[in-house]
Amino acid sequence: MKVGVLALQGDVREHIKALEECGVSPFSVRRPSEIENIDALILPGGESTTIALLAEEFGVFDVIQNRIQKGMPVYGSCAGMILLADRVLDATKDQKTFGGMDITVRRNAFGRQVDSFESDLHVDGITTPLMKAVFIRAPWVESVGSGVEVLASVKSPDGREHPVAVRQGTLLATSFHPELTGDNRIHRYFVEQVCKVEKSIK
Repeated sequence: MKVGVLALQGDVREHIKALEECGVSPFSVRRPSEIENIDALILPGGESTTIALLAEEFGVFDVIQNRIQKGMPVYGSCAGMILLADRVLDATKDQKTFGGMDITVRRNAFGRQVDSFESDLHVDGITTPLMKAVFIRAPWVESVGSGVEVLASVKSPDGREHPVAVRQGTLLATSFHPELTGDNRIHRYFVEQVCKVEKSIK
């Protein structure tokens, strides 16, 4: 299976390392022909507006969007979650997303860079021990559609629960950065569970 990591901006190397630890030989991708030649894609953390802008400049925005619509498995972390969301709150002017997930996310929901934090999470489908999740200017999910499975949630400062890991068919997204912790269980879940759905559809 050919798994690509979108290498326009963000923590690309960390995702590549995590995939290699899962027995996958990943590719850095940034051109239309490279996107067309992969079986699955990871959208790394970074700045969602910058990634979308660069995707247009490199001519891959529509290619990625079309492949998502056709069922390509995609995992997005932090900014990648925003890029997979159909709806974004606190968006910048003219912000674009690839879409595909029936979720509404709020950008920078947990605050600024100085408000970054870690939390131990239970993630459905991933058993003990708990997963250490790193949140950096992270979004959270405000609402999900009926076809979206919530895998993990955290409490916001006002005490409300907000989803931070969600799945919809061949699409997976987290608010946090598992690639920064050395814990590759999210990546393994993506490769071994999420990508299997696409294979079964074929």
